[in-house]
Amino acid sequence: MLSWKEALSDRVSPELTREIDIYETQIELKRQGKIDDKIFAETRLRRGTYGQRYDNGQRDDGTGPKELAFPDRVATKGPETLWHAPGMQRIKIPFGGLTARQLEVLADLAEEYSDAICHVTTRQDIQLHFVHIEDTPDLMRRLAAEGITTREACGNSIRNVTACPLAGVCRDETFDVIPYAKAASRFLLGHPDCQDLGRKFKIAFSGCAENPCGLVSMHDLGFIARTRTIDGHEQRGFETYVGGGLGAVPYQAKLYDEFIPDSEILPLAQAIARVFARLGEKKNRARARMKFLLAKLGFEEFRRLVEEERKVLRADPAWTEFLASTSRAEDAPLVDTAGNREAGDPSRLEQWKRTNIYRQRQAGYVVATVTLPLGDATSWQMRKLADLARRYCGDSIRATVDQNILFRWVRDSDVPGLHAALEEIGLGEPGAGSIVDITACPGTDTCKLGIASSRGLAAELQERLVARSMQLNQAVRDLHIKISGCFNSCGQHHIADLGFYGVSRNVGGRTVPHFQVVLGGRWDRNGGAYGLAIGAVPSKRIPDVVDRMTDRFVRERSKEESFQDFCARIGKRELKNLLSDLMEVPAYDQDTSFYSDWRDPREFTLGDLGVGECAGEVVSLVEFSLAESERRAFEAQLLLEAGEIEAADHMAYSAMVEAARALVRVQNPNLRDDVEEVVREFRTRFYDTELFFDKYAGGRFAQFLLRRHEETDERYFNEERVRQLIEEASLFIEAAHACDARIASRGGVSPAPSAAVGGASVP
Repeated sequence: MLSWKEALSDRVSPELTREIDIYETQIELKRQGKIDDKIFAETRLRRGTYGQRYDNGQRDDGTGPKELAFPDRVATKGPETLWHAPGMQRIKIPFGGLTARQLEVLADLAEEYSDAICHVTTRQDIQLHFVHIEDTPDLMRRLAAEGITTREACGNSIRNVTACPLAGVCRDETFDVIPYAKAASRFLLGHPDCQDLGRKFKIAFSGCAENPCGLVSMHDLGFIARTRTIDGHEQRGFETYVGGGLGAVPYQAKLYDEFIPDSEILPLAQAIARVFARLGEKKNRARARMKFLLAKLGFEEFRRLVEEERKVLRADPAWTEFLASTSRAEDAPLVDTAGNREAGDPSRLEQWKRTNIYRQRQAGYVVATVTLPLGDATSWQMRKLADLARRYCGDSIRATVDQNILFRWVRDSDVPGLHAALEEIGLGEPGAGSIVDITACPGTDTCKLGIASSRGLAAELQERLVARSMQLNQAVRDLHIKISGCFNSCGQHHIADLGFYGVSRNVGGRTVPHFQVVLGGRWDRNGGAYGLAIGAVPSKRIPDVVDRMTDRFVRERSKEESFQDFCARIGKRELKNLLSDLMEVPAYDQDTSFYSDWRDPREFTLGDLGVGECAGEVVSLVEFSLAESERRAFEAQLLLEAGEIEAADHMAYSAMVEAARALVRVQNPNLRDDVEEVVREFRTRFYDTELFFDKYAGGRFAQFLLRRHEETDERYFNEERVRQLIEEASLFIEAAHACDARIASRGGVSPAPSAAVGGASVP
């Protein structure tokens, strides 16, 4: 029987074959212990292969993680968790573009190597979970044969280039950005100037400024289509942004230039990558994204360096050779009419059309959104979608950043038949782009950094909201909910109307899953504004948060007032008061349900927690002070809201100092209130000893306090910088909670650093 390498030898380029062969050899060297762990880790990450969490891999149907089904294939050597259990394979899908054949291959791979589920990510990738590393070379060969790569899907590299899924058919676009996104993806993939980056680098294209499809504001490099007229000729170009990013502390991208000619976007990207590779942070990963380099250098100096770099670049034909096709590029239907077929339930069809159908600028055609619950489709559903694509839209398929699939170029007359067919495979639900279409990262299901169950909460909210969707006010239906399992914003909680991210709290010696409530984000205008957390609520009460917020919004909104404007009008103080009673946690002997997470009957844990005899007093003292630090962090938000920028900065700083004081007093009850002494003692007892550190973030959040303290005499104030400090203060306080929980779990004995920040468990 032929191996996949032999069977596909004529369908995979020699260059790519060689790359995968080298990777396969590196896997064998790793098995033999002949390759350094760090080198191998970056090697596999650059091929899109991640380790994943599997102790919390409980499915909704009660089944456990898939690796238990084939224990004979689990390797027994090697220090990496990935080597002991299956991991995650990320697959790059530039601009989300898929063909029917690719859907089928992804279905096959999910069924043969994974848990038979394809997951669409918030960056238009596809992820397969519970994949054994020894299967990844053949998986990559089979993808390569269909024009798909996993190269640089992860690691310190140029990640998947994303773009508006409506590009080419959008009614609002300036021009179709897909040829440019495709050219950027091909040009930068494996480019020598992009191989020494300190961290990941993300690029996005949007055809317009108003809509959220491209989310340019949250990218390292973002392009919005523009045109201008010179000597009577229209010229294409891009309004260009740099230095954006979500993560723990989000940064809004800065306008680099109002108009970059389209012939210059690739050399510009190359020059920026070279500056980032040369000057970006390499040692401290917490400060290694380009947004931090931009903040460190200042915008004008950064731009000067990029322009100098551009001047010395050697000319490359690839910069412009793709342009000849862009002027002729025109999206067009790929299939003839599928013919009318009997539709299903007329009322269901009308509901679906209201939310899932977008009328293209080309008369007679629509884009149909296939809503994927939590971004998941089974292998069987993927094959059925491939069949439907061939019948209704050909290869004009897109994965979206809100974790759905689009069929473009569907004829008006075929909509009833398409919906009936989708209903038959369980994918005909309405609600795309509405409050029931919830975005969620993997959270504790599979992510090592997950603190609370983002997918479990999303499933619960979705179920409740769908059940009463017809009774919801239209203003509520139009809201967006996004959920992350931790602070890192993989679920994009910062740009949601209602955003949530997972944290934990120590209550009576037990760990309780919570979510921070994030308000003020804006999904439209390419992710035009970031929200701030107003407080942590127990996971089991988040549905009540949604109900209260939306009910108040409906009752009190002014005519046509947006949710963001409503929140700004009534103010953060009133919003927190609205939720204050929901933040309380009943004692364990009164209600045990708060001590487990959604869709998981087990008692919630972030490790082997225990209660020592003196833990009660220690936790009581620390929790009291940490509550005060949270109050100050929220007060900083109110001051920022009132325009008192400098006062907000000082209050956020004092919140971190108070959280540090809470921890230090456990070891030094005689600590004075002097700030210098508090920070000095914190550095000595918690930073230098690494007691505050966690496995994944290290001393990242401790540095927020230390850096702000060092800047006290030279601090300058602006709104953006203060917003970032408030974010940092919230993260520092969460890390203090986690540190306290680790100490309390050992009866008040200071442990060695282990668990992730916020208490994320490490399998």
